[in-house]
Amino acid sequence: MLDLNPSSLIPFFTTFSLSYLFIPLIFIFIIFHFLSNSDPHSKTPCPQSYPIIGNLPGFLRNRHRFHDWVTEMLSQTPSSTLRVRSFLDLSHGIGTANPTNLEHFLHLNFPNYIKGSRFYSVLNELLGDGIFNVDGHLWTLQRKIASHEFNTRSLKHFISFTVNSEISNSLIPYLSSNEDKVVDLQDALQRFGFDNICHVAFGVNPTCLASDNMYQNSPSSNFVKAFNVAVEISSLRMLSPLPIIWKIKRFLNMGSEKRYKEALKVINHYAMEIIRSKEEEEQQQQDGSEESLRNQDLLSRFMYSSSLNTQDFKDKEQNRKFLRDIVISFILAGSESTSTALTWFFWLISGHPRCEQRIYEELLSNSSMVQGKQCGNILSYDELKKLHYLHAAITESMRLFPPVPIESRLAVDDDVLPDGTYVGKGWYCDYSAYAMGRMEKIWGKGCREFRPERWLNDDGDFQPSDQFRFPVFHCGPRICLGKEMAYVQMKSVVAALMFEFEIMAVDGGASPEKMMNPPYMLSLLLKMRGGLPVRIRRRQQ
Repeated sequence: MLDLNPSSLIPFFTTFSLSYLFIPLIFIFIIFHFLSNSDPHSKTPCPQSYPIIGNLPGFLRNRHRFHDWVTEMLSQTPSSTLRVRSFLDLSHGIGTANPTNLEHFLHLNFPNYIKGSRFYSVLNELLGDGIFNVDGHLWTLQRKIASHEFNTRSLKHFISFTVNSEISNSLIPYLSSNEDKVVDLQDALQRFGFDNICHVAFGVNPTCLASDNMYQNSPSSNFVKAFNVAVEISSLRMLSPLPIIWKIKRFLNMGSEKRYKEALKVINHYAMEIIRSKEEEEQQQQDGSEESLRNQDLLSRFMYSSSLNTQDFKDKEQNRKFLRDIVISFILAGSESTSTALTWFFWLISGHPRCEQRIYEELLSNSSMVQGKQCGNILSYDELKKLHYLHAAITESMRLFPPVPIESRLAVDDDVLPDGTYVGKGWYCDYSAYAMGRMEKIWGKGCREFRPERWLNDDGDFQPSDQFRFPVFHCGPRICLGKEMAYVQMKSVVAALMFEFEIMAVDGGASPEKMMNPPYMLSLLLKMRGGLPVRIRRRQQ
């Protein structure tokens, strides 16, 4: 082990002399800080900021309640926008919860605000050139293909069939086997979600929900474990107040970065093997028939897209790498976002029995639910559309607990936002969907209350909100293509589980006191800290 005692590294008199050299340096930084604060362009407040160290002390003090801390600061500013100063002023940015600002940089001036190097550097090894990590031509190409595929009837049917199959064959049996026991519902929903998205993306089901499979030394289980490690370490990278630390660890191949590198090898090997196997299947089908049978999963759809096949790849391996990036991106986007939203939904419902009763009554009013369907009580797409109160309750849950609480963009050139906030070239622009759901300026005095009725019109039909007030599925040209399918999956899961079971949170669910200090953890996604322990009891029909 290295001895990090300064006295063992350099003599005392040298340390003493260096301290005299450091004092003028501190003075220079203080002067620079105050000069930058006097920038005539900047009229936006920068709360809890200090010379040299910027917002770091506030971040460290409030790390456990980061999103509520951000919400408080944004609520206290005139236009729900603030300046952010990093350690040593190494980077500049703004944070906002102003819908008008969102519309400006996510839609009206879309070309000026990109994902950029800040995002790409963190997720490059995991996502590569996938759709959620790139800009320009690569993004346009993937968006065009994905937009076409997500609007096809065949993909909608495939996703609906997949989620229904997973509910009937995995989720309902798993919860039934744990009746009258305490179960971590967040963990169960995450594993269910991973099985589901892998089936949709790869056409392969890793069977995570079968608990024994998670501990087997199989390619699928190793992929799942490696993917979880990669996502966890990516979160640590993204949320690090000093990015230079993880970059040094990566350079030295030590600690978490060494684990990250090992996890990526497993992920890449698994993905490439599936791509090669699909290429072989396609070749066999072509040899046996003039017309090949096209698979329904996303990987197959991208592999045989005419738009993708016209790209000028140097070799077949480069093409496989691009396909790997695309599919891994969709797995990251879909593996835990839906399960995270559902976790908070069931926590909220446990604390609001009136809303639970209304959802159950709405399910009972559906003839398909009460005509003795088999395990899971699966509803069709058209039947799900009639569940207006359920749709409102899920939407209200995501308003308060958006799966992705903060998103970020990078400014290409100088700009001024509609509220007068100056944004310099190379600055990052963050917007907090979490804070926006708690803004009295947007949602009124009852903004922190769980009230699904706010989404219903006088006829009891669901009434959507403007996307820039409710940016849970992002906004503008990058709005989530899978929004409709996400609702289908969430409504299918809730309808099946709430019709079959009473699900009671061990902590009693979301009381007004708990709503003021919700138990989330700091991550890329708004996961519940410590999971969601619930007791499962079969409902008396």
